Amino acid sequence: MGTFVFISSCKKEKIVGLIAEKAMVVSARIEASEIGVKILKKGGNAYDAMIATHFALAVVYPVAGNIGGGGFMVYRNANGEKGALDFREKAPITANRDMYLDSLGNIIKNKSRLGIHAVGIPGSVAGVFEVHKKLGSLPMKELIQPAIDLARNGFVVTEKQAASLNSANSSFKKANNYTIYFEKEWKAGDVLKQEELALTLERIRDYGKDGFYKGKTAEYIVNYSKELGGLICYNDLEKYQAIWRKPIEFSYKNYSITSMTLPASGGICLAQILKAIEPFDLSKIKHNSTEYIQLLTEAERRSYADRANYLGDIDFVDVPIDSLIDTDYINKRMATFSWDKATPSSKVSNGKILGYESNETTHYSIVDQFGNAVAVTTTLNTGYGSKVLVKGAGFFLNNEMDDFSSKPGVPNVYGLVGSKANEIAAEKRMLSSMTPTIIEENNQLKMVVGTPGGSTIITSVLQNILNVFEYDMGMQESVNQPRFHHQWLPDQIRMEPNGFDKKTKEKLTKLGYNLLERNSLIIGRVDAILIRKDGTLEGGADTRGDDAAAGF
Repeated sequence: MGTFVFISSCKKEKIVGLIAEKAMVVSARIEASEIGVKILKKGGNAYDAMIATHFALAVVYPVAGNIGGGGFMVYRNANGEKGALDFREKAPITANRDMYLDSLGNIIKNKSRLGIHAVGIPGSVAGVFEVHKKLGSLPMKELIQPAIDLARNGFVVTEKQAASLNSANSSFKKANNYTIYFEKEWKAGDVLKQEELALTLERIRDYGKDGFYKGKTAEYIVNYSKELGGLICYNDLEKYQAIWRKPIEFSYKNYSITSMTLPASGGICLAQILKAIEPFDLSKIKHNSTEYIQLLTEAERRSYADRANYLGDIDFVDVPIDSLIDTDYINKRMATFSWDKATPSSKVSNGKILGYESNETTHYSIVDQFGNAVAVTTTLNTGYGSKVLVKGAGFFLNNEMDDFSSKPGVPNVYGLVGSKANEIAAEKRMLSSMTPTIIEENNQLKMVVGTPGGSTIITSVLQNILNVFEYDMGMQESVNQPRFHHQWLPDQIRMEPNGFDKKTKEKLTKLGYNLLERNSLIIGRVDAILIRKDGTLEGGADTRGDDAAAGF
């Protein structure tokens, strides 16, 4: 996984990320961040940079950057206007509730995770064109060309990337009926060229959205799906639409927070957890102490229980969003919290009122020289998605169908359980944990944040918000802090290794908490931008990956 260093927040010497005067892009790869910044330097806005960065990540970060997946965007214009775009994948038209169950009603192992049956209808390309139509300023051809050049000329594979590609080799073989060009022994310094992907991107450049959802690319997708026995048809692709949504907006103390709404659960869960801890005086609770971990864990436990029961695609399910983030409701949920002992998850169900994705999601944050801000989280679900590389078209398809509840109460690949609200239905969007978030203070832009990390996305975003606003950390210092996570079920606190005090862990165990700490456990890869008091921008690029900030 590579090495990364946790920085103690009590050291005199402050860790500071890249500082920029005017504009910044922070993403999973330096090549993508630099392409975004070049567009900004040309006079493009944050939305132009978003499009260029998105396509570049599809080339240089195939584990999660994509045109064969989907995601969410939250934005804030310089004038304070905010909005959200849902370009989440959908179930195929012929999908049905029991498609991953055998004749006895048991889940067929890996059917929703590996191979063509795991694929949802991709939304990324539709999302990018929706953004361009509403908010872009430069011609689309200029925004996509850098990614085409990158695919054709190649880029240098990093050590972490080589390890990631090599670990997926056997799955690539299982998912495809031909030898894909990723199937080899990779090493750091190799150059990866993707001519088929370059040609696919050229079709998108030349024919717009139809260059993906119709014509030759659509033929490649449908034909290969048929070859492998999948469900995707032309109608699935032609009917796909990205949807503008009203984001979740709430306040925490004197901060205004805007985050993604359903089918992303992130905004609702983030609101619930922050409101649950707001009554407590964090200035008297040491960062990452026993009490701090306990308080956040108990708030998270209750929120994830609600998530499992109530949340799903709001176009299909009536979700009581306002009730779930109501302060009185949340205070009632926390009434059973005790400092003396853990509340077992078996004793916590959803509240009474009047689901999911991979560590290989990716997030990027952008602030432009005009004051516009964009937070985008996008994914194929697990690393390289379904591992299906479209024959002739050179890109991976997602395995997002695993984010549905294949069977109520049975966990998905991330241990998240779901209910009827997130069961499979034709053309339904699957529940997500993605949490692209923008924060304001006194009506001024303050932070743009998000992360990959599957079910841990919400808690990673939460901890970075608290690190900065409650514990006075800078952005990079915050991102470097060790992280922990609880999601109701399984009933355990996941902890990154070597980051937490031994006495703290012993106390937690005595209080009845189950701890999971292992060497490979990395929670999220946060890419964020903080607007500092002097108006400059500080990038926080996660050293857990190859992430990098660029700016001017």
